[in-house]
Formats: sequence, structure tokens, C-alpha cells
Amino acid sequence: MRKPSEISQKVVVSTVYVTAIFMTVLDTTIVNVAIPAIARDFDESPDAIGIANVGFLVSLAVFISAAGWLGDRFGTKRMFLSALAVFTLASALCGLAQNLPQLVGFRVLQGVGGGMLTPIGMAMMFRAFPPVERIRAGRYLVVPTALAPAAGPIIGGLIVDHVSWHWVFYMNVPVGAAALTFGALCLREEKQPGVGPFDLPGFLLAGGGLAGTLYALTEGSREGWTSPIILGTGITGLLLLAALVVVETRTEHPMLDLRLLGNRLFRNGALIIVTSSAGYLGTVFVLPILIQQARGLDATDSGLATFPAAIGMMIATQAVSRYYAKIGPRRITAIGIIGSATTISLLGLVGPDTSLWWLRADLFLTGIFLAHTFMPAQTAAFAQISGPDMGAASTLYNVHRQLGAAVGVAILGSVMSGIGIFDMTAEGPRPDYSAYHWAFLVAGLISALGLVFALLIRDRDAESTMVTAPAKPVEQEAAR
Repeated sequence: MRKPSEISQKVVVSTVYVTAIFMTVLDTTIVNVAIPAIARDFDESPDAIGIANVGFLVSLAVFISAAGWLGDRFGTKRMFLSALAVFTLASALCGLAQNLPQLVGFRVLQGVGGGMLTPIGMAMMFRAFPPVERIRAGRYLVVPTALAPAAGPIIGGLIVDHVSWHWVFYMNVPVGAAALTFGALCLREEKQPGVGPFDLPGFLLAGGGLAGTLYALTEGSREGWTSPIILGTGITGLLLLAALVVVETRTEHPMLDLRLLGNRLFRNGALIIVTSSAGYLGTVFVLPILIQQARGLDATDSGLATFPAAIGMMIATQAVSRYYAKIGPRRITAIGIIGSATTISLLGLVGPDTSLWWLRADLFLTGIFLAHTFMPAQTAAFAQISGPDMGAASTLYNVHRQLGAAVGVAILGSVMSGIGIFDMTAEGPRPDYSAYHWAFLVAGLISALGLVFALLIRDRDAESTMVTAPAKPVEQEAAR
């Protein structure tokens, strides 16, 4: 039996990162299913319980900007495990919450850990795998990003219906404890030399700007875009982000190194993740509403209907990793964007009598095309990023991912609320499918915008990731 210190860091980093990110991504979707049950238990309205998710989002936005610096300064192992410990502990506390204020406070604590996990974990992955091996490593990264959003509604529905909403949070504890133990024994510490001082102005501007902007984008369609709180937080957030650009481009050691966007490859990859995340995650936001509100099915049925997207994504990921080096990121990403934009737009044909199997088939194809978008775009984006800049780059990349998700939900939510998902008739409210049709069409158009940035990618700039590797690094290391 091999000692913990002898296990390859590629295996160790892949294991702890995929486990931790799966847990955090799953948490964002599974909790939404439990909101009605929590509301009944606390004797609150579902809208009131929604503030707990807002607290999580705002906290995550504040701390995501500091993740890269913290990992580089104090060590990626120490900070990743600390963030994982905070998230795991906060999950247990959320399950123990007796009232809404307690739940909000513990969800904020969850956001502190969750905001740091993804950027630090991504930096560890890209430092462990040289450029030539990253497309193959992407097969493991796709597990949490593809499977967790689709599995959340299914798992959440089963837990709430047959156990208790408390276990939506408790389930994170054994998984988090196992990942913590394995990481503590096997992860190798890594710090970056020459890390500058903590950029307090950048942290405050980034945290405040992202928190305000993401809150306004997420809650705008529900609260109303002209409501004082949405206007106030949105305008303030945008002003703070504008100030952040001025301050960070003049700071020697910025919290968010915006100068990385001067790299054509990284910039285009980041913009692709914005448009593709907005289109896909906006669609994932609309689909459960259509299936449950318009079709009258339950959360479990909704989850089972959307799950094929994850299956398609995971299957196609294996294929992309094999021909990425021969075809190149430019053409693969362009094909993926055209395909996903088309299949998302085709969801606009769904009506009251449309077979769920047609819906599942369309989503399966969407997953296949998304694998051709996310994997090559992300691999190419980091092709020219050096090891010392990896923490800052992964932080900035994940900021784009969060903004994309919020933009998608905001735009599609506004489309639906503007049209109205119900028509009032003499017989009572009747679902208005045109609201969903327009939402899916807009989601397809947002996804299609990424084609502009995909065509700006030059394969020769990403040639370090396109050398055919002789072996599958993670599987070989694990088998030794």
C-alpha cells in the first residue's frame, strides 16, 4: 500500500478539487428545492427564505476576489483546506438552524468558504498539470460543473420528500470531512514567491462591486428593476467596479489583476465563459419553472427531465480530449457554440403537449455541444498563463463565470416577468408559453454571442496545449 506522500499530486489535486467543487455547486441548486419546506418549518414565506441564498451569493462574491492572493501568500493547501473546513462546518450549522436569522448567518459563512474553493482549486489543478495534459484533466473538472446542477433538483427532491430539509445541508459533512482528511494527508503545500502586500482598496472595491452587481442582477426580475434597493445596489456596484478598474490598473500588486485581460487568449476564453454560462445557466433557471409551473410536474420530474444535459456533457468530454490537439480550440469551440445556441433556441418549441423525451433529447444534445465549448475554451484560456500568475488568473476567470450566471438569470427572468408566465382567463390563470419561448430564444442568442470570441482565438497561441500527450496522466499515476 502506498504512503500518502507517495501518491501523485495530479491524483490528489484532482480528487480533492472535484469533490469539493461538486459539493459547493450541488449546494447552490439543491437548496432551492428545499426552500418551500424550510419556509413551512420556520413559518416564513418562500420569498423570505430566499434571503438566505442572497446572503450566500453576496458572501461568495466578496471572498472570491481575495482567493488568489490568499492561496499564493499562505499556501494553496492551507487555504483550500481552510475554505473546505469553513464550508463543511457551515453546512452542519445550516442543518442545525432553528430560525431564519440563524440560517442566513450560516449561509453567509458557507459563502466565505465557497468563494475561495473554486479559484484556489483551479489554480492547484493548472499548476499540477502542464499545458499539454490539461485537456485530459478537463475530463475530471467537468464532473462537478456538469453533474451537480443537474443532480441537485433530483437529490433535493428525494431528500425533502422522504427525509428532511436538514439533510440537504448535513449530506455535505461526511463528504467534506473525507476530502479534508485526504487533502491534509496527501496534498503538497505550494506558495508563490514575491507575493505583494494585501490590496485592501482592491478587495473592498471588488467585494462591494461584485456583491452589489450580482445581487441586483439576481434579484432584479423578482423585486422589479425600478425598485429602490435594486437600483441602489446595482448602480453602486457598477460604480465600484468602474473605480476598481482605475485602481487595479495603477496598483503594483492588484487584488484582481485586470492586466491579464490584455492576453488575447485569456480574454477571449473568459468572455466565452460569460456568454456560454449566461445562456446555459439561464436556461437551467427557466426549465424547472416551465416544467413545474406550466406543466404541473414536481421537482423530481423536473430534475430527471434536465439530467440528460449532464450525461451528454460528460460523454462528449471524453471525445473532445482525444481530438482537441488535432483540430484545435478555435474550431471546436465555434462548433460547440453554434450547436448549443441552436439546441437551446429549439426549446422554444416546447408546448403543453410536448413529450418530455423530446425535451430530454434536446438537452442531451445541448450537453454534448457545451462540452465542446467549455473544455477547449478553458484549456486554451490558460495556455499562456505562467505558474506565478495562475492564482490571479483563476480568480479572474471565476469572476467571469459568476457574472455570466447572474446575467443569464437576470435577463431571462426579466423576459419572463415582462411577458408574464400566466394569462388570466375566465377559467382562471393559464400558462403563457410565449414567455418561455422568448426566454429560450434570448438564451440562444446570448450563447451565440460567444462565437465572436471563439473566432478570435488563434490556435497557434494555444499550441502548448495541443501537443499529443503520450499517456493519460491521472489514470497512470493512480494505477501505479
